Amino acid sequence: MLKRLSLSILAILCLVIAAQAQKTDTLSITLENVKYGYPVKYFPIAVEGQDVRMAYMDVAPTQMANGRTVMLFHGKNFGGYYWTEVIKALTSRGFRVIVPDQIGFGKSSKPFIHYSFHQMAAWNKALLDTLGIQKASVLGHSMGGMLATRFALMYPGQTEKLLLENPIGLEDYRLFVPYVNTDQQYSTELKATAESIKKYYQSSYFTVWKPEYEELVRIAAGVTNSADFPRWAKVAAMTYTMIYEQPVVHEFINVRVPTVLFIGKQDKTIVGKGLLSPDQQVLYGQYRFLGKQTAAKIPGAKIIEFDGCGHIPHVEIPTEFVVALLGSL
Repeated sequence: MLKRLSLSILAILCLVIAAQAQKTDTLSITLENVKYGYPVKYFPIAVEGQDVRMAYMDVAPTQMANGRTVMLFHGKNFGGYYWTEVIKALTSRGFRVIVPDQIGFGKSSKPFIHYSFHQMAAWNKALLDTLGIQKASVLGHSMGGMLATRFALMYPGQTEKLLLENPIGLEDYRLFVPYVNTDQQYSTELKATAESIKKYYQSSYFTVWKPEYEELVRIAAGVTNSADFPRWAKVAAMTYTMIYEQPVVHEFINVRVPTVLFIGKQDKTIVGKGLLSPDQQVLYGQYRFLGKQTAAKIPGAKIIEFDGCGHIPHVEIPTEFVVALLGSL
């Protein structure tokens, strides 16, 4: 009997060790154990009675400084970690580059607050002011494109150029995506797994899957094993509500700064896509049309389109994207 008990204990221990091994990629929800390409600093913010901090990289030019600054705004499912090659290209051409992780994302705090593009834009303006930067070109990818547009609308005097890389919000999702409240979206976010995240990235972000994209999945999926994952999921739901309820599409006509759109034509991103039937999905998120339609709305805007490219040109076709970006600055 003693032998049988020992074997049972051994079996349990093996299961525990195996479970721990499967979770070796567990990440904190503020990504402390994710190494960014450049040193990270923190900007303190007081909001709704809470003291929070916004992570950011401030990278100096590596070649002859040209006195100009570019600010990079990440997408909803990302942080500053996926901008490394873009930062390298810009700093090598003399630009200073500021790369914030927005509050609620990346290495920044994850508070329970009312999330607002207006508030985020104000925080980024305050960061620039603190750093002594009077004017910057703002490049926003995906959700960052919505934020960059709001920033340009609020602070045209501080926006040298507005650069939009496959921004979401080129449609008003409220018109065709069924409404779900934040609690309902929270339940959806809690169901995220490494497998579901990879499947989403494969089907939504890239035209052809490559091994180097696994790192993006590892970071996004690593937080699902964190003890604080419910907080991460709640904030993700809150920012989903922000995107759904705070469109910028109706205000493109009011943009008064030089604007360039960089559009991967194979992109079919729709916020809330899972709430639509397959027949409905084909009617929306068609960036090969949306890019041109948006450029036509913004006075004087230019558009650069990439064939055979999806939602993240700076990752999928980095050389082509950087050439286009530098040529537009």
